[in-house]
Amino acid sequence: MRSMLRKSSLIGFFFLLTKLTFSQLGDGKIDIPNLKVRKSGPYVGVQRGKYWMGELGAEFQWKQVKLASATTQSIHTGFNYDFQQNILGYNLGYWIKPSRLGLTYGGNLIFRSDFSQNRVGFAPVIGYKLFGFHLQTGYNFLTHSNSFKNTNTFFVSLRFILINQRDIKIDR
Repeated sequence: MRSMLRKSSLIGFFFLLTKLTFSQLGDGKIDIPNLKVRKSGPYVGVQRGKYWMGELGAEFQWKQVKLASATTQSIHTGFNYDFQQNILGYNLGYWIKPSRLGLTYGGNLIFRSDFSQNRVGFAPVIGYKLFGFHLQTGYNFLTHSNSFKNTNTFFVSLRFILINQRDIKIDR
């Protein structure tokens, strides 16, 4: 009885060992789940060029997390106001961060008004995002105006996004 128990234990051990060994063979691919994160919330910020402007808006981010890298993309919309010059502005923009620690690249469609004249344009931006802070610099290319000149062209902005909604989806 004892020898039969030993033989069956030995056979079971070798069966388990071969099963584990040959289970490593296959197509060589490791099945890593695909993780997608969507975040949204309001942001508050300040823009500084020739003039100071306060900013308020909302941002929607989505990130695809991979083992080697994570690509983050975002769209945002908001307004800014210069209290000293009485200039109101609206922004609609997009940016992408192609790696975990890299720079962000994007652009904004912009509208500026001094309540008597309007200017529209676009602004290419480059920045760095860390935690909830996003530091960007760019240049506002605006339509021409002879009298409406008191708005920022070259600028630096610092925004902080308050994430109030986060959805995580795992695809296998």
